[in-house]
Amino acid sequence: MVSSTDIAQRIIEAVLAQRLAPGTRLGEQNLSLLFDCSRTLVREALVRLAARGIVTVSSRRGWYVVQPSHEEAREAFGARRVIETGLIRRTGPMDKSILKRLRQHLKQEQDALKGNDVGQSSYLLGDFHVCLAECLGNQLLADTLRDFTARTTLIAMLYQSTHDAVQSCQDHVAIVDALSRGDTTLAERLMEEHIGQVQAALRLAPANDPLVDLREALAPVREAAPAARRATKVSTPDNPSPPPTETYLGALL
Repeated sequence: MVSSTDIAQRIIEAVLAQRLAPGTRLGEQNLSLLFDCSRTLVREALVRLAARGIVTVSSRRGWYVVQPSHEEAREAFGARRVIETGLIRRTGPMDKSILKRLRQHLKQEQDALKGNDVGQSSYLLGDFHVCLAECLGNQLLADTLRDFTARTTLIAMLYQSTHDAVQSCQDHVAIVDALSRGDTTLAERLMEEHIGQVQAALRLAPANDPLVDLREALAPVREAAPAARRATKVSTPDNPSPPPTETYLGALL
């Protein structure tokens, strides 16, 4: 029988695979039908995910996937930077079995990218950071990173990241290569640069720029493509749109 932990894990996996977009409504009834369980179990899973910052609830919309603000996006990347570079800085020599596990993960990433499986490659690219934390011997921080990675995946969808998935995989390969040589200083620097590049690829406007939407709309026509795409973007707390219709998750999870 399914547990609330199983339900929460499936939702996290769907977020990492970019199958649940920011703002997606998570109806208790639909989820209970999908998982063939009581609404009580579903609600318990959603409460746990709310505490982890993945979903939220309102009296008007019910449960839905969070839509991080600009400031929350900056904080999430800042937290990941501190955790991941700190883990690498404190690591010692790595066993061959650990390096083998990391290289197997990299091979899975590369295979998914070659097969153009966007959902699987997105999941694996995010899961690399969780896998690395587990390999470095800190399960508590690995669990924390899973939540932060899910949040930054939502942020990438919400703010239309332009970061290249192939480049992310190459960054991961370089980090593992440095660790295999025992060069933790280089590995730490590469991780810092990698997270910084992912963050820099977001279309985050300065927090004090109230004219960002109008500025993009009135840009020269040859530069207006990004603005046109922005019109279809999921709403943010600063730019709300009508609540989305409830999505049946059978095709997503």
